[in-house]
Amino acid sequence: METRSITAEVPTGPRMSEDPVELVPELAEVSAALFKATGNHSVPRATISLVQLRAGQIVGNTYLTVLHTGFLRKAGESEERITAVSSWQDAPYFTGAERAALALVEAVLQPSAHGERVSDELYAQVAEHYDPKALATLTIAIGQVNFFIAVALIAKPVPGRSFTEPWK
Repeated sequence: METRSITAEVPTGPRMSEDPVELVPELAEVSAALFKATGNHSVPRATISLVQLRAGQIVGNTYLTVLHTGFLRKAGESEERITAVSSWQDAPYFTGAERAALALVEAVLQPSAHGERVSDELYAQVAEHYDPKALATLTIAIGQVNFFIAVALIAKPVPGRSFTEPWK
């Protein structure tokens, strides 16, 4: 496998030159349905964005990290909270429910040396903060970002561009 020098310039255009939505129009319907499902108000939108920002950080994707940081800023989140997502375990800025959600997304996205990624203990801790509908919504939010992780890692949309225009 060929590696890029750390001092090499990063390309400024997307790897995939055409918008996947234009190639597969059904993607817009899937995206809208996922956004609607996570927007049912059972989990605060800020919590969903914190989880999705953490997912982008875990997989090392600048597009997703910049996108979700922008969503959090537009929602009025403090720079301290946004910046501390990467080190949330020892940051004083998050509620117990947010910590549970962040732990859950980490468990889903990071391999476990101890077997099962989402242990019964972690599930029980998360369930202490979320009722069944909210827990299902949080699960869908993690699935939503995972769906777009594949697009972001493979197609490499341009970070910082509009959510609807990263392909230009």
